[in-house]
Amino acid sequence: MFKFPKNLYTDVRIEDVFETRIAYTLNKLDENRTRKYSGAFIRVFDGERWYYSATTNIKGLQAEIDSLACVARKNPGILKNKTVKKMQVNDAKRINYAQNSVEKIKNSQKDEYLQSYFGRLNSESKIKMWRAIYSDRRVVKKFVSSQGARVEFDNQKCGAILSFDMAYKKKMMPESFQVCAKDFKSLFGHEEEYNSYLKKCFSFIEESVPVKPGRYNVILSPMTAGIFAHESFGHKSEADFMTGDETMKKEWAIGKKVGAPILTICDGGSHPDGEEAPFDDEGNIKKETFLIKKGILSGRLHSAATAADLDEEVTGNARAVNFEFEPIVRMTNTYIKAGNMTRDELFKTVKNGIYVEKLKHGSGMSTFTLAPSLAYEIKDCKIGRPLNVAVITGNVFETLNDISGLSDEIKIYSFVSGGCGKMAQYPLSVSFGGPYTFVKNMNVQ
Repeated sequence: MFKFPKNLYTDVRIEDVFETRIAYTLNKLDENRTRKYSGAFIRVFDGERWYYSATTNIKGLQAEIDSLACVARKNPGILKNKTVKKMQVNDAKRINYAQNSVEKIKNSQKDEYLQSYFGRLNSESKIKMWRAIYSDRRVVKKFVSSQGARVEFDNQKCGAILSFDMAYKKKMMPESFQVCAKDFKSLFGHEEEYNSYLKKCFSFIEESVPVKPGRYNVILSPMTAGIFAHESFGHKSEADFMTGDETMKKEWAIGKKVGAPILTICDGGSHPDGEEAPFDDEGNIKKETFLIKKGILSGRLHSAATAADLDEEVTGNARAVNFEFEPIVRMTNTYIKAGNMTRDELFKTVKNGIYVEKLKHGSGMSTFTLAPSLAYEIKDCKIGRPLNVAVITGNVFETLNDISGLSDEIKIYSFVSGGCGKMAQYPLSVSFGGPYTFVKNMNVQ
């Protein structure tokens, strides 16, 4: 396919992209756009430095390779370089969405689907402003390397985002509802869920009262537990923050106790409800990685470079937000493993506390912050009145050790909008989830 320069490592990632975006504000069409394009990211490595180039000129890729090779220093021992030795040489093709590609769906059908949600948005007096977006994207990736790697795979996502601002008396409340699927047909059949969610939001704005600040026993929903795992621990598992830092390597030594014995957190690339990533953007197989196993630090997420630096195995977590960026260490599907209690049994362990159903956002490293949008009082082991909670904060390791109960089923969430941000690469599609999770003594404000 390409003539690769001798005494250098080279790889090429080509992305063929199809995407649609339709947006309305209060019934007025703001945007209806379909794009189809290709781009490529080229890397050359001489054992000391990486040389990068991104282009939409697919016919000129050989010239890009040759240009980068001219500025790199030839290295006869490149194949013995520890980073290059970590690069897997896979030869595989995983095309799953050719038959049900969103590209085959008429734009009019997508527009009609989005407009099917407008009736309730227009008829509810508490909704003062709304915006509706339909979005889809299919990407076919091809990866080749000078070592002989030949990988081709695709991923696809489509869905609707309905954002609305509510007002009741002196209260204001923004909320949103999303439907996300891997094919267009699967977007249908969510009417009951949509209507139920709107009803819940209306009840919340009418009945919610401010929480009394303090320490509470808290049950996190699968969605909020997943965001907590992603923000509070997932980023700490991305091994590039340890590169060249001997202090952090010692502090984050494998085998250290970091959480409760019932806690196991994983990152994988093949969950049916999560992101589709059988390979990363270095052509390495994306495997399930145990980050915490029964409370013990058991692994971390790697690119070839970080795996070489820490003398560990690649995990398939070198990911780029698109062809314009170099792959860096990123999460894919991060989730807490299920426990052994039913949901009802878990709630019976909390006589009085708080249930957090949904978050506006979360952030964290050594400490974390969760900002709930829907939270409820737990009274006599049952969900009670809605509570306005500004933030829940805490120390990551203390909180991981305070996890005291997990339900026996998990849910994984993937969203058609948004994503994870890191080093100017945003939004990268990720998914997260877990079981209902009971955490003792959380600081609630």
